[in-house]
Amino acid sequence: MSTASHGPAGEPAGEPVKPHYTHRQILEILSALMLAMLTAMLSTSVIATALPTIVGDLGGQDKLSWVASATLLTMTASTPLWGKLSDIAGRKVMFQTALLIFVVASVGAGLSQDIGQLIAFRAGQGLGAGGLSALAQVILGDVVEPRQRGRYAGYMGSVFGVSTVAGPLLGGFIVDADALGWRWCFYVCVPLAVVAALVIQRVLKLPRVKRETHVDVFGAITITGSAATLMLLLSMGGTEFAWNSPWTYALLAVTAVLFLLAIVAERGARDPILPPRLFRNRMFLLTSFTSVCIGMAMFGVMIYMPQYLQIVKGMSPTASGLMTLPLVGSMLVTSIGSGQVVTRTGRYKIFPVIGLACVATGLFLLSRLHTDSSAVLIGVDLAILGFGMGLTLQILILAAQNAVSPSDLASTTSGVSFFRNLGGAMGVAAFGAILTNRVATEIASGLRSAGISGQPGGGELGSPDEIAALPQPIKDIVRDAFSHSLETVFLFGIPVALLGFVAVLALKELPLRGSAGHSKAEDAEKAPAEDAARTP
Repeated sequence: MSTASHGPAGEPAGEPVKPHYTHRQILEILSALMLAMLTAMLSTSVIATALPTIVGDLGGQDKLSWVASATLLTMTASTPLWGKLSDIAGRKVMFQTALLIFVVASVGAGLSQDIGQLIAFRAGQGLGAGGLSALAQVILGDVVEPRQRGRYAGYMGSVFGVSTVAGPLLGGFIVDADALGWRWCFYVCVPLAVVAALVIQRVLKLPRVKRETHVDVFGAITITGSAATLMLLLSMGGTEFAWNSPWTYALLAVTAVLFLLAIVAERGARDPILPPRLFRNRMFLLTSFTSVCIGMAMFGVMIYMPQYLQIVKGMSPTASGLMTLPLVGSMLVTSIGSGQVVTRTGRYKIFPVIGLACVATGLFLLSRLHTDSSAVLIGVDLAILGFGMGLTLQILILAAQNAVSPSDLASTTSGVSFFRNLGGAMGVAAFGAILTNRVATEIASGLRSAGISGQPGGGELGSPDEIAALPQPIKDIVRDAFSHSLETVFLFGIPVALLGFVAVLALKELPLRGSAGHSKAEDAEKAPAEDAARTP
């Protein structure tokens, strides 16, 4: 029985032997992974344009960052755990478990009656999405060798682009449709997740590999705990309590203690979640650090750009979604194109170098936007940012995977994804704290200059429609406040992107494992016909 025609055979004990898949089998598996990843990514992007309306309806403009960062927090904290659990229980079982968690949390988010319930269910969505995003990359690494992985990783990267454009557009349409409402931003992910589960059940046929591995409970608690307390500090600092306060120092101390305990736990664990040897790998360190930087820029822009488009420019949710088309189009083209070039040439370092330079440039241009900026200028700025993201995201994972042994593939992939999501959570939290504080200060200053006492709405600004209905000159004061505050937010992202640029310059380009020509998978496509000819 041929593995090409009937799926991969089981692997022997010890170092697993990578099974051979036909090109068609790889594409079938890839389609299932892309559908599941699209579902997970939509959960973040679909609410981007709806967030101003959601917080205006449920109340809690000052908690807007929490609606987004709760998802990123649990996604970040759980990412390393999913990779380890997939080593124990199997990739497919854990992938399906992540889908189930995601569906249940999505329904709960749609049924939320206050901002606290919504934040809690968004955290559940992040738990499921963390498994989907991490395990999709691990499974791709299981079935495709590094040299050929670029051509397929480009399509995986395009999912970020598609979700980035489809999400805001879909979210804007749902909010603007009288028969739907913002709750359908969460319900819409459910049928997609069900379809993804059915496709995965049918096409994902992975061998069951028995690994001598154990659950690193102490490491799981300390790693997730340190990430959680750091996010709490960044999200609540300056809003719920002053930066110079006992709460700040207490959270800093707890984060530091948990971080040190995590190091001790991983050094002493029989089977650590993040093996210490990875941190002795220069490539893993640099790609992880760069992933933090790109995550901060990517998620920060995705969450806060709709604030500018809807509140400052007065666009509808649908129109603000359309404005993301340049970002997504450039991201889609460069993600797929760079993957194809990497497969043909085996060279990959140049792409994140150019990419981070474009990200820094894009953030600088976005920081120059104001209330009178034209739609063309906004589109060009977003296209430059998307160009850089498309050249960077998947290449970093590919570079890290290529630099480690196959036995460390899951830990490496989960680790890089962990740091990217950590960067995203840090970015959303930090950008949110900057925005909240700056908006309050700018509005108060504008009101004083106009000789007006008090603050509109008693401190609750409401939805973009409610802001647009404010009387003059208060409406202009609020819009100017958001415009100036978002300038500061995007300026904050520039040095972060430049740090990532310096890190990728230090990358050492290692030769990609595998052949430069056709992959073994494509060569194996001939096997079914040969088997049929030999069958009596």
